[in-house]
Amino acid sequence: MDNVLPGVFAELTVLSETRIPRPVLTELRAIAGSENLRLADGELAVYARDATPLFRGTPDAVIAPADAEQVARILRLATDHGIPVIPRGAGSNLCAGTVPLTGGIVLSTARMNSILEVAPEEMLARAEPGVSTMALNDAAAAHGLFYPPDPGSRTVSTIGGNVATCAGGLRGLKYGVTRNYVLGLTVVLPTGEIVRTGGRLWKDVAGYDLTRLITGSEGTLGVITEVTVALLPDPSASRTGLAYFDSLTQAGRAVSGILAAGVIPSTLEFLDRSCMDAVEQYAHLGLHANAGALLLFGDDGDEAAVARNFERITAVCEDSGAIGVQTAGDVTESEALLTARRCTLPALSRLGSLTILEDASVPRPRLAEMVARIDAIAARHEVTMATFGHAGDGNLHPTCVLESAEDTEGIARAERAFSEVFRTAIELGGTITGEHGVGAAKLPYLEQRLGKAQMDLIRRIKRTFDPAGILNPGKLGS
Repeated sequence: MDNVLPGVFAELTVLSETRIPRPVLTELRAIAGSENLRLADGELAVYARDATPLFRGTPDAVIAPADAEQVARILRLATDHGIPVIPRGAGSNLCAGTVPLTGGIVLSTARMNSILEVAPEEMLARAEPGVSTMALNDAAAAHGLFYPPDPGSRTVSTIGGNVATCAGGLRGLKYGVTRNYVLGLTVVLPTGEIVRTGGRLWKDVAGYDLTRLITGSEGTLGVITEVTVALLPDPSASRTGLAYFDSLTQAGRAVSGILAAGVIPSTLEFLDRSCMDAVEQYAHLGLHANAGALLLFGDDGDEAAVARNFERITAVCEDSGAIGVQTAGDVTESEALLTARRCTLPALSRLGSLTILEDASVPRPRLAEMVARIDAIAARHEVTMATFGHAGDGNLHPTCVLESAEDTEGIARAERAFSEVFRTAIELGGTITGEHGVGAAKLPYLEQRLGKAQMDLIRRIKRTFDPAGILNPGKLGS
């Protein structure tokens, strides 16, 4: 998925000569090995951007340490010489959070990719930051357990990156987001100190909750080198269904009715008409051609409980004016229905060469109003915008499609439109990002959301952890 705000674009050229002093390069080679230090222009260019289009900044070097001790030595060296360090996992984030806007050293966690332990009796796992979300879940599944956070990029995103951004996903309504499952962290501070927060316990209130503070800090306070996460028993049954409505207002009423009926689905997603049309043209799933909105719902758990919940969900959807309800009979059919949500972005991407995807959240009862406001904003600024997202928790993904990345006028209109979208979300009691993070893309809007006093506090926390200001400059705490 792609996400951008052009107002803070940083187009930097690829450097032919590093700005890092030669003695420092010599020490970096000694720390991680010459084979794990990248300095060539072509290699550096790969790390000049992440999954956020149009944000770009070329690093002076890329280094891939093997463990916490090597990370500590790198950070001490960088602090001593005032060199920026940008931690990076898979680079799949959607807020330009790993773009080296000021150059410096990109610290890749790719080599730290071992699952250290799965402990079924404690229902937890320990992993290094470079382990993919899918690999962690597969390891848990071998013991009859699962890791609930389910970001859309789960096949490539890493657990370290998930923690750094507090990633969400399709199962957020029922199971929560990444922070709900992080029990402990090993973190290297910019000073080179190695700190272990939390641990293996589900209950531990000794001291400030630094684990929660670092979760979602987007690589600005420390480099995560180990994660301990809680696991849950793998549900014995799961089902998926679709409901079609004439309007998103009706779908919104159904969402409220489902929750009021005492059902907390594992999945409760929506697509507007533009998204449905794009998905159908892309995947040919046989979606209802005349519907104005689609509600994707799913549940998991005990088989009898899932069956009861599906009866309630179906009844609520019909009472809310659904023009059709479709439920899957088996796992294969469930996956086919989930495709309608998972392929939304690639489907929209086919409509133009540049896809700008954002996220904002509002209280659930105001979801339909927010989508209507987004449609009006798009029309006012003459941009093509479709909206999909997590109906159950009020998290929306307005997506703008432009014909070309060279369309500077269109990009400027999109920027103005997204700026108004964020102001509207705040006005409706919501926030500028529910799961993508702040990074560089949302930083210009953060004070509008938090206020000056809270921003000043964030900056003081940043200075305490990172007195030299080397970690991910131009992001949170800047």
